[in-house]
Amino acid sequence: MKQYWLHILFITSIMVACSSGNNNNLPEEQEEYTPVSIDLEIPTLFKEKLIAPIIPINNPQTTEGIALGKKLFFDPILSKDNTISCASCHEPQKSFTDNLQFSKGVNGATGTRNSMPLFNLAWNFDERFAWDGKELSLERQAFEPVKNHLEMNNDWKAVANELQNHPEYPELFKEAFGNIPIDSNLVVRAIAQFERTLISGNSKFDKFLRGETTLTPEEENGFNAFMDETRGDCFHCHGSNNNPLWTDNKFHNNGLDATFTDLGLGAVTGDANDNGKFKSPSLRNLAFTAPYMHDGRFQTLEEVINHYSEGLKNSPTIDPLMKKVNQGGVHLSAKDKADLKAFLLTLTDSDFINNPDFKE
Repeated sequence: MKQYWLHILFITSIMVACSSGNNNNLPEEQEEYTPVSIDLEIPTLFKEKLIAPIIPINNPQTTEGIALGKKLFFDPILSKDNTISCASCHEPQKSFTDNLQFSKGVNGATGTRNSMPLFNLAWNFDERFAWDGKELSLERQAFEPVKNHLEMNNDWKAVANELQNHPEYPELFKEAFGNIPIDSNLVVRAIAQFERTLISGNSKFDKFLRGETTLTPEEENGFNAFMDETRGDCFHCHGSNNNPLWTDNKFHNNGLDATFTDLGLGAVTGDANDNGKFKSPSLRNLAFTAPYMHDGRFQTLEEVINHYSEGLKNSPTIDPLMKKVNQGGVHLSAKDKADLKAFLLTLTDSDFINNPDFKE
């Protein structure tokens, strides 16, 4: 019996030794962090008039992911020389555009398209982004600027390496996505999460629809002209009071040119029937987003209205909705033009551009 207890004591002493000071070479168990799921803050009118946004299964909205995406959006670390960020071309106070005809990239390089404003992107259900629809998801859209030589002019491997060696980003990525090596996919997923939070839905016209204010007679006449097929006839492409997005998110040839130097959607699909078609932008926040059209050719809303009134140009792919193209346009009266502008400005959402959650 004595030998038995000595044997047990010997084994126990070995186990105690192995569990104490002799395990320095064993890997430490890494603590897993679960990001906190969060819902988008959807305006009441959007809930009433639109279906719920579809969030990708592989990129749910989380507090940590949104915070990381916001930091990346404003950080010039994504550009080759650390001078250009997403916010350089998409400034919050300008409804996330930059008021330039063509945005400037690294070393002053100039692009060929006007910077699109960013808001209400979670409701782009056809999943075609950019003026020409070349990007098929919000995540995929975020890949392009980093490697485009006219924009950030960088290499994704270099970006991932710089982020991995940054004093803050590794921990932020771990909190948002777990123990996954930083790469371009995680970067664009985070940026897309932040961009989906950019929701604009509190303009004067929104308040009017909620019964919180009234329109002036001029604004009301402008809305009626907008909706009237014999006057403005604007609602087919840009929606109505039943579509708070104020765009159909589709692609149209709106009579800008008789011949095309930029094929738009046609260059993406390879279908000549799509030549000269570009995405209908939302009419929200026009007060902040001049110049207008895909090439920024119009500096003022008056110029835009004049285009549809008497400046339409015919071409083989002109949209059938441009019914009066052979007459040059709808020929609005001077009063209807002024009132239409007054209505369009009721779609201005100042709360959106002043929202601290959307600023650096």
